[in-house]
Amino acid sequence: MIFAVFLETSHDAKTEHMEEAPELLQRDGRWFSLRAGPRQPRQTDRVWDPVAVYAPDELTEEEFQDLFELNRTRVPELNLKY
Repeated sequence: MIFAVFLETSHDAKTEHMEEAPELLQRDGRWFSLRAGPRQPRQTDRVWDPVAVYAPDELTEEEFQDLFELNRTRVPELNLKY
């Protein structure tokens, strides 16, 4: 399974487990593109599923990076080492 993180706004990220990580998918009437991963995090005190990060398709890379940084405090998987 892949742990997918959907970055929606600076204060809203949703997560779900998926079988695969397509490059582009529609969710809740909005298009999301795969921006990172799926990558296997290094093992810590537990084994992690591969992580894939999605963001709205219309965002630029710089906007995605800003959104990623703003959500790091709320989504532990965004802080893992790979």
